[in-house]
Amino acid sequence: MPSSNDAKLKIRWVAVIACLFMAGPLYAQSAADCAAEADRASRGAGSVIGGAGGGALKGGLFGAIVGNKKGAKRGAALGAIVGGARRAGTQGDVYNSVYDRCMGRY
Repeated sequence: MPSSNDAKLKIRWVAVIACLFMAGPLYAQSAADCAAEADRASRGAGSVIGGAGGGALKGGLFGAIVGNKKGAKRGAALGAIVGGARRAGTQGDVYNSVYDRCMGRY
């Protein structure tokens, strides 16, 4: 017949093992791991081409409302440049913030 001390010892070991599994990763992430995580996040933020397309659409619409056909073309061109640059900046900001947060985690 097992003693009560054996049962308590088994319960303690089960509790210790359960805590280790719930603790999550116990290793520090490398710079490459954080760079990969940040790259995935920045790709999810949208593309420069998508930003340029949206900017061209908005700029062309504004140019058509304010001016004529020539104004719509100019507005589309300017909107594409601004929209693409804005999206590129957003991707860089997302990358930097995710990378810094990842490196500071461990």
